[in-house]
Order: sequence, then structure tokens, then C-alpha cells
Amino acid sequence: MEKLKSVVPSALRQQITKSGPDDLPATCSSLLHFFSHLPLFYQVVKELTDPENALCRKDSNAASELKLRGNESFSKGDYRKAIHFYTQAFRFAPSNSDGMEKNLVAVLYVNRASALHNMGHFLECLDDCGRALAISPTYAKAWFRRCKANASLGNYEEAIQDLKVSLELEVSLSGKRQIESELGIILDRQKLMHSSLYKSNKNGSDARTYVTDEPIQGNVQCVSLSTKGRGIVSCANIHLGTLVHKEDPYAAIILKTCRETNCHFCFNELPVHAVPCESCSIPLYCSSQCQLVSGGKVFGKIPRKSGFHKDLPDEIEKYISECISVGNSDQCTENIPEHRHECEGAHWPSILPSDVVLAGRIIVKFIEQQKNSGCVSNLQAVLDLCHNYAHLPPDTKLEMHIYSIMLLNCLQKNYAPKLPVTGAIISQVVILLSQIRVNAMAIVRMKSFDKRGPSDEHGNDFTSTLEQVKVGQAIYLLGSMFNHSCRPNSHAYFLSRTLHVRITDSVSVGSELEISYGPQVGQWDHKDRQKILRDNYSFSCQCSGCSQLNLSDLYINAYKCAKPDCDGAVLDSTLTSYVKQKVDPIFGDPAIPYTQKQKVENTGNNGIVGLAHYVVDKQDFNYLNPGHCLNCGSYCDLESASAAISKAENCIRRLQDAISINDIQAESLSNALMVSNILRSTLHPCNKRISEVEDNIAQAMCLVGEPQAAIDHCKLSIKILEKLYGSNHIVIGNELVKLRSIQMQLRDCNAEITTKRAHEIFLRYFGSHTGVIFPCGIGCT
Repeated sequence: MEKLKSVVPSALRQQITKSGPDDLPATCSSLLHFFSHLPLFYQVVKELTDPENALCRKDSNAASELKLRGNESFSKGDYRKAIHFYTQAFRFAPSNSDGMEKNLVAVLYVNRASALHNMGHFLECLDDCGRALAISPTYAKAWFRRCKANASLGNYEEAIQDLKVSLELEVSLSGKRQIESELGIILDRQKLMHSSLYKSNKNGSDARTYVTDEPIQGNVQCVSLSTKGRGIVSCANIHLGTLVHKEDPYAAIILKTCRETNCHFCFNELPVHAVPCESCSIPLYCSSQCQLVSGGKVFGKIPRKSGFHKDLPDEIEKYISECISVGNSDQCTENIPEHRHECEGAHWPSILPSDVVLAGRIIVKFIEQQKNSGCVSNLQAVLDLCHNYAHLPPDTKLEMHIYSIMLLNCLQKNYAPKLPVTGAIISQVVILLSQIRVNAMAIVRMKSFDKRGPSDEHGNDFTSTLEQVKVGQAIYLLGSMFNHSCRPNSHAYFLSRTLHVRITDSVSVGSELEISYGPQVGQWDHKDRQKILRDNYSFSCQCSGCSQLNLSDLYINAYKCAKPDCDGAVLDSTLTSYVKQKVDPIFGDPAIPYTQKQKVENTGNNGIVGLAHYVVDKQDFNYLNPGHCLNCGSYCDLESASAAISKAENCIRRLQDAISINDIQAESLSNALMVSNILRSTLHPCNKRISEVEDNIAQAMCLVGEPQAAIDHCKLSIKILEKLYGSNHIVIGNELVKLRSIQMQLRDCNAEITTKRAHEIFLRYFGSHTGVIFPCGIGCT
């Protein structure tokens, strides 16, 4: 990419960087014409698309080498590492291993099954045996290993049947003796246990788990809004916690950073026995079902009767057919396989940026729906979504031009030879990339992180934190109609790749339903929120959290008043400008109607008046200057305060570094406590930085074996966050999970109260899906 960018003539570069949407056909044609006479361009295309140069193709030699490394680890008893090497070998192993006595993939499945069994993963072992048998139904070792898994699960009847099949298929005398010995052991166990401890599930864990379906109850519709374009509004009064929208993505893709940890189709965390793609080495899937839907290739075939082995008894053939039919379904998926056009070994899908590969999936889906590999003339209308091309940075415009040309050439080489690559088509791909930029949703997962302390011999001293982790991005056609608010009344979350939107505050008929695109009140101040939204989405937010002066924006970066008995806020120049925008021009102009003067949030309990008495109550703007208390007018030396804070931050950074490596020294903790007092004497009591420092100290206290002190500091942090976010915000729920984990170390009876409160908060955001998204201790009561 950088090489191609560097050779674009300056005149053409300037034409592109200054272009608007209407100029795109011309600029795209000019760049395409330039590249068509550039040898470097054809070299780059060849590197991305030539199967002979492909880094992602199957390679039996690489697979065999990884298999040997897995065998070495297995022989040393390092089963976890063995599983890792076997899984990596799968990615390179061809599904049809010609010239080999046994199918390499089947051997790898059985080897991994053995390692899984030794680690106690019996269901996963059963899955891998089934996958091996789907490929090689007469593989005696796979039947023997399947028996071991069934026996470990207490499923002795099937274990005996597995051994009978293995005995029929085994050709060596020593192998038959081993099977007969095992059969005697299993029969003895069956006599001791008349009732099975585990009822067989022939699907094992290889079928995707689907959450109980919850019906959509809220009645909403998409309408045109005077100031925002389109949006979603309620057609009736809707109570909080109501599920109002569910939608599968038009197209989705995993983020590059999550390729080794999450399923490439459903985005759930990969199990220990992940499934590879059959045709390339890029994806890993959590199940054969996800692999089938994504790649569109059936996993093996059901052998015909009497096609297994000569002279097998009928009951044995019948049992084999029943066992291997799972995972061998010939059913066709209704979905258009999103990965199929990428998985012939070419490595452009692994090299190009994720949003460009996502655009490729959208184009292919559109072509497949049209049943015409060359019909992309109306590509721009596929998504019918807004874009921000006119507001993009100059360098981004040039990149989009180049990526659009590269993507179409890659698709032409590896998918649709008749696909036209013209200036008009390229311009539509540029718009498509712009649409993805502002409409793609980040698919997130709630992930728990545990920090354990030095006294954790029994897994007791640790802090548990919840974080949202981005794992993929997707386009949701109707979901994209939900507008943003920094104080949203709805919450978007994901089960697998399905978008769910739930009401978090009751709304009345005709009200707009808004979600957060990221920035929220309490998370960042007004200035930072506006910058993020302008940079990423090209709009200035006018939601209630941004159009009104609110407590959180006054608190979040405020300094403490010099008077000990005053709770007023002292602002720096940035916050002062923000307050002036909200109050000074409005209150100072009598020509403006009263209804337009309500730029101050109505918080009750004299909330803002207590912070900014002179500004709001007295409307005395003489004190609306940096360094002056908005409540009493006292002056604070911000230069000295900033210097003290800057010095304190160095100490806090050292503590954070110590926490990250789990090495807390008494001196660093003592200094952090001293710094906390300095911050409290300098910053407003509800300044977010104090909350962050208290949280750091709580983690450190827990790591050094002082859970009671950790609880105290954790509560102080939460108290400040409640002022910034509100007491029922999901952020508070996440922090309560941390507090609960520390309370449980001390067997504190308050842990139950904390759990109940966190559960109630999560119910607002996730409803009946709370138990699926969170651990049972929080998601269930």
C-alpha cells in the first residue's frame, strides 16, 4: 500500500484528496489508468492473488512437522502444548491427504482427542473422535478413543459398541488384544454402575448452543427526522428492559487481533478443540456447523451401506452409520457462505484491512443475490446507508481509492473473472468503504479478567474485572438506523453475531430510541466526546447530554475550591468555555424564548446549583473565568495545582506498572496512598481521576493480601462513578463485579447484596440474556 501511495503523481494525489462524492468516477478512472501502466501495481496484485505465492494455502509438510511437535509434547506429558500444535497442524493439513496410508486430518483429530482425554475434556474428545470418523469411518484407533471418551463420561453402552467396531476393524493381533482387554474392563464397570452417569448426546459439544429465543415486545419504526436524517422511534410507551430489536448482520468479519482466540463466524471464544477451514489456513471455528455456514463446504460424506469394510456385520454397519451421520449432513445452508470466495489459498483476505475484506464480502453477497457474477452496477444502493466521504481526511481518501482498486482486482482474480473493474465501479466501492466506516458496528464480548495475589494458593485472593472486548465488525441494515446519544435510552449487545437492542430507560410514544456509538456522559468530557464523534462519524452531537449543562461534565475534570467548606467546581479554560457556551449567551439574551433557555440539566436536589451557584442561580458571569469557583467565586491557583498533579501522576504510573506485572512493593503502595491524598486536596471530590486512582489502589491492596482495604478503596471509586454515570449505569454493574470478587474473599455477607444489585443493573441492559452473558454468580440469582 505505501509503495503504491508513494508513486501516485502529486497532481493526481491532489485531485483525489480534494474530491467529493460527485468527483469519484473521474478520480477513480484517473487512478486506474495510472495503475494500468505501472508494473509495480501488477506485481502487488500478483503477490496478493497468486496461489503459488499464497501463504495461506494448505501445506502437508508444514502440517506433518507441527504434528511431530505435537507428538513430542504429548510424549512429555505437556498435553496443552500438544493440543496447540495439533490445532495448528489442522490449519495446514489438506482434507484429502493423497498418498498417505491414513488421512492426515483424521490422524490429527485422534491425536488431539487423546490429549483432550488426558486433560479431562471428555466431551471435546468425543467431538474430535466423531470428526475423525466422519473422514475415515474405518479408523479403528478413532473408535477405540471414542470408547475411552464414552467410558469416562459413564456412557458404557456406547463405549462397548465402540469397542466392538474397533475390534472388527483392527488388523493387528496386539491391537485386538488391547481392545479385548479394554472391553473386559468396561464390562466390569458397567456391572458396577447400572445407571449411566451421563446420557449420550451424539451431537457432543460440536453443535452451536443457541440461547432461548426472546420475542421482540417493543413496537418501533424507522422514520425521517428533521435534524438527523433517519432514526428509530417508539410507536407506544415502552418499559425499561424491553427487547425492541434483533437482527443478523448483512455482512460481518472478525478483527485480525482475535483470529487466534475467537470463532471466525459466530465470534464466540474458541474452544480447546477448534475446527479449521477445509481449504485454507486462515480461519478457526468453534464447531463444524460454523465452519459449514461460513465456508459452505460439507464436512465429509455419509458412506453408503456396505462401503465401510468387507464382511462387517449388519448391526456394526448400522451403528457406524448412526454415529458418523452427525456432522456429515448434506443439508445446504440458506446463507451465502461469506468465506468461500476467500479460502482458495490466496492471502489477500489476511493482508488487506478488515473493513476492506468486509467490503469484499458485501460485494460477493450482492453478486450472489443477483445470480450474476458481473452485475455490480447498482452496488451503492445495496446498503442504502449514509456515508462521510466528503469529510474524510485527505490521506484516507487516497487510501480508499487504492484499496477499492486492489479489492476489485483480487475478487476478479480469485472469484469472478467477469467482474468489471472500471472507474464507475471503483467509485461505488469507495462509497461502500465510506458507508462501512460510519455504519459498521463493533461486535463486542464481555470478558472477565482475574488478577491473582501472592497468597493465592487456593485461588482465593483475586480481583475480577469485566471489560468489553471488540472481536468483530458487522453491517446491520436496520440497526444502523439507531442514532447516537451520549445519554442513550437503549443498549446494543450481541449474542453470537446477532444484534439485540434493549430499552434501558422507559420511553413514551413517539420518542426516539438512541444507542451509544462509544462516547458517553461520564466516560469523557464534552470536548472529548465531540472530537471522537466528529473524527469517526463526522457530526456534532446535540443529544441531551451535550446540549445541556450537566453535573457529570462539571465534575469530571474539575478542581477543588480553595475554601474547605465549599463544594463548588473550579474549572480550567476548556471547561470554562464549555459552561459559557451553555449559559452565558442564552441567559444574556432576553430576546430568546424561555423554553430555549433550558440549557442547564434539571438534576434536582440543587445539584448543579451547589456546584455553580454564581453561574446558574445568580447568573453572575463575572466569575465565569478559569480558576474561579463557580459556587462562591474564590480563586484557585491552577498552575500550582497542575504542577502538583503532574508530579503525582508519575507515582501513579509506577503503581500501574507494578500492578501489570503483579509485583507491588510496599514503597510504591505507600507513595500511591500519599498521592491519593494530594489529588483529593487538589481536585474536586467527584473528579474522575480520583476514582481511577482509588481503583488502582484497590487492585494493589488485593494483590498484596489486604482485601478489606481493597474493599474500602473500591467503594470510594464506585461512589464517584455513580456521580458521573448515575447509579444504574452498566459501568457501575461492572465495578460491582469487582467489588463482589473481593468481598467473597472475606466471605463478607455484603457480597450477596452486591451481587443482587449488579444483577438488577444488568437486567436493564441484557434482560433474560443476563445469565448467558455473565458468569452464573452474577447472571443468575
